[in-house]
Amino acid sequence: MQRPLVPLVVAAALLCAGCSGGSDSGSGSGSARGAEKSGNASASRSAADHGAAVRAAVAATKKTSARIDERIEIGDGTTEYVVSVKGDFDWADAAGRLAVSLRNPAVPGKTSPRMDEIFADGTVYVGGFAELAGSWGSIRRDEAEAHYALRAPMNDPEHVLRQVAQMRRISRVGEETVNGTPAVHYRGVLADETVTLRMAKDMRAKIDSAREQIGGITVYADVWIDRKGQLVRTRLDWPMGAAGVKATMNLADHGKPVRAKAPDPGKVVPMPNLGGPLPG
Repeated sequence: MQRPLVPLVVAAALLCAGCSGGSDSGSGSGSARGAEKSGNASASRSAADHGAAVRAAVAATKKTSARIDERIEIGDGTTEYVVSVKGDFDWADAAGRLAVSLRNPAVPGKTSPRMDEIFADGTVYVGGFAELAGSWGSIRRDEAEAHYALRAPMNDPEHVLRQVAQMRRISRVGEETVNGTPAVHYRGVLADETVTLRMAKDMRAKIDSAREQIGGITVYADVWIDRKGQLVRTRLDWPMGAAGVKATMNLADHGKPVRAKAPDPGKVVPMPNLGGPLPG
């Protein structure tokens, strides 16, 4: 996980149009240009419509709650790590409880590091560590930063929704079934500023450096929207040759009650900065 970013393999396709002489070439070119303009306008309208559908689904999801089951796959070409984030989150009340674990699938019998999170009163509380002996660390939710690519600050599900709401070049993939629920699948890409949204300065510098070396990065974004207009799955994917990062978040049981109470103040230790594989 500490290896440098692997350059992307970039393939370019060059489209060439030939010209032929003749008395009727002007009329044909005009028709072609007209058709091209019409096609481009139609594509732009479709992309705008798809973007509106995605943003509407994000807005609808943020008015309710859901059960979260997220899997973040991180590989460097030789070793893969999986971060699991599971629990309940209420966007409307800005509250939730999540359990986070890290494992190496190649070592199935090994005990995984684990962390508990509580989102309440504008603060994220972290616990479950043996060294804390029942105490909780805390950080203001709006001050938390992401320290890894495609990780949300403190695994905040709202951050993921904010990113997919900014998808660009969106296309409709088709209708699929997600965990037994019919849904429409949309795919797009994230702009550079969306990829580095609320990212720690040192990690942002690494990504900027990689972008300069390889001439650009491409992070794909996918969402699945159910018949009620709510998100049932999101996916962010940054392929880097043999390496890469992929974060898939499933959302279910929309509208379920979420109980998230802040720990006893006497057991809370403020932490100005929290980073690492588990907090993100």
